[in-house]
Amino acid sequence: MSRTVRVLRHQWIHLADGTRLSARVWLPESALTEPAPAVLEYIPYRKNDATAARDNSLHARFAQAGYVAVRVDSRGTGDSDGLMLDEYAPIELADGVEVIEWLAGQPWCDGGVGMIGKSWGGFNGLQIAALRPPALKAVVTVCSTDDRYADDVHYTGGSLIASEMLPWASTMLAYNARPADPDVVGDGWREQWLGRLADTPAYVEEWLAHQTRDAYWKHGSVCEDYASIQAPVLAVGGWSDPYCGAVLRLLEGLEAPVRALVGPWAHTYPHQAEPGPAIDFHAEVVRWFDQWMRGVDTGAEDDPALRAWMPEWAAPGTDREIRPGRWVAEEQWPSRRIEEWVVPLTGPLADPQPGPLPAPLADPQPGPLPDSLSESIHASPPDPFSASLPDSLPAPLDSTRVIGLAGGSWLQFGDAAGQPGPQGGDDGLSHTFTTAPLTVRKEILGAPSVALRVSADRPAAQLAVRLTDVAPDGSSRLITRGLLNLTHREGHETPLPLEPGRAYDVTVPLPATAHAFAPGHRIRVAVSSSYWPLAWPSPEPVTVTLLPGGPCELRLPVRPERAEDAALRPYGPPLPDLPAQLSQSRGATGRRIEQDPVSGTSVVTLSVDDGHFTDLSDGSWRRTDAVDRFTLTEGDPLSALVECERVEELGRGDWRTKVVTYSRMTCDATSFAVSNTVTAYEGDTRVFHRTTDCAIPRRGV
Repeated sequence: MSRTVRVLRHQWIHLADGTRLSARVWLPESALTEPAPAVLEYIPYRKNDATAARDNSLHARFAQAGYVAVRVDSRGTGDSDGLMLDEYAPIELADGVEVIEWLAGQPWCDGGVGMIGKSWGGFNGLQIAALRPPALKAVVTVCSTDDRYADDVHYTGGSLIASEMLPWASTMLAYNARPADPDVVGDGWREQWLGRLADTPAYVEEWLAHQTRDAYWKHGSVCEDYASIQAPVLAVGGWSDPYCGAVLRLLEGLEAPVRALVGPWAHTYPHQAEPGPAIDFHAEVVRWFDQWMRGVDTGAEDDPALRAWMPEWAAPGTDREIRPGRWVAEEQWPSRRIEEWVVPLTGPLADPQPGPLPAPLADPQPGPLPDSLSESIHASPPDPFSASLPDSLPAPLDSTRVIGLAGGSWLQFGDAAGQPGPQGGDDGLSHTFTTAPLTVRKEILGAPSVALRVSADRPAAQLAVRLTDVAPDGSSRLITRGLLNLTHREGHETPLPLEPGRAYDVTVPLPATAHAFAPGHRIRVAVSSSYWPLAWPSPEPVTVTLLPGGPCELRLPVRPERAEDAALRPYGPPLPDLPAQLSQSRGATGRRIEQDPVSGTSVVTLSVDDGHFTDLSDGSWRRTDAVDRFTLTEGDPLSALVECERVEELGRGDWRTKVVTYSRMTCDATSFAVSNTVTAYEGDTRVFHRTTDCAIPRRGV
């Protein structure tokens, strides 16, 4: 049923400590006489302008479906009072609990509240659910994680993510420096703005101070106690998003009712997804909330545990809009149908024809595979790997090579500039293991891993491992990749220096993925000891040697094809946005790679223009630009340099503000050096300027 919706552009939510949070409410008029459940999105990105168009695409549809949709700016952001001192701080989560209590007590709410959010809002939705506010009845978490150290934009595998940590901190530095709207907060807006500028910290300093998985990262990581979440959870992700592995871990770990949906998407809501196909995500959310907040039997409880897109091969760059593939499902997770296929990376380099996996069981009911089948998978001749040049082990890996320029962005939003390119160039600089052409189709679904025996000639080193699909024409497509800081080989809480020359058996986990390898294609594992600009270089030049012996193998989660997948409930196409007095021009993104063959210096420049936003109802507008530069000279790991520039402009009529930030991160062998500059203008007058510098010791990173 489509309902008449009233939009309350601004609503104050008063907290117990006197702080006011600013909200926008999409109110079905029917809720004025028949109270309805509320759906909350709680994030720090300015409801008035920065996310206004996206918010309308989401929440107006929820209101039409009979839910009171509420979008709240976190403390210290937008028009809300206070300061935002960090991501997911205890005060943010406590405020969220209060907001839920406030919503439940409103006359238009029936006492039940659901939470939805992507990224930040997906994180805090899980974290607030773990605090068990009584009114919270269901959660939809999109592109989020259960483990802040494992999956977020700071560290992965114990390696520092150079391409994301400072850029994200720089973005938040600029976001937090934006003023509240004078038409909302009144004459005190300027004083509040100057207070934010002076007192909101640069987050990167705190993130760099915690280079291991300590209590700082465990806070807000719901994997520490899955049982604390009692509200039913719909976990949503995309294979092009680095948080997708958390979807499978939530499915496995939560004791509350949970279902999972993973598409081919990047870091986007599925109704706006790139690459597509996008889906009618609103219908899936309403179906989930109707089941758990209205008690309507929508069938959501009977859905398979996991619905996932199984991508097919596409030449790199040909599927930027639509990724070919099909939907598949698993009734439970972990699935007993999925078998680990162990492929040795060392051994005879003979090239016998690869043996197919045994046929799937005829019995459609899930159940344990018989021992003979499991044994045949491991004992039958695998698709043997033959090493590329150098064609045998041991193989030395030079950490000072500039490898990774074709990797695209770690955190992808679906734009062409962020997507990985052809992998052949990076493959040629790495040590690779490549199968013979496959004679049968092989589909994988889950988290692969690679086991290696290695040694290093320095106490700190890292590995980058990529899994690619090599077509008959030789083109190589990235499927998934992982990093491992070798000082974290026994865990991420206590780094252990390497003993030079000693052999270590290590396992490099790769992020969860799905992919169908076609007959005639080859599977490739590429290994390097550098991966710029995703991984910050090791503190000194180091040679990591891949050694023969030990469990040197690729472990792939192989899923047999199932006829039942063709009968799955189809997803509808995404709905058009409902009309609103909002204008958002399409922005532009770019990636430029410059390499100087004389100096050996490479510079990767990413640029983002978010376009121009205007609220036609009052004339307020916003525009933003971002530039990130990553510079590294081959042979010199201490030349690593990340620079980030941000410009945020807001205005209405004669009121104009601009914030300009510049952030810079360098290193020496023992510490990181970070500088942040914030300059703010009211009209053409500079009203604030500050530069902060800090040096933070390296701990095995």
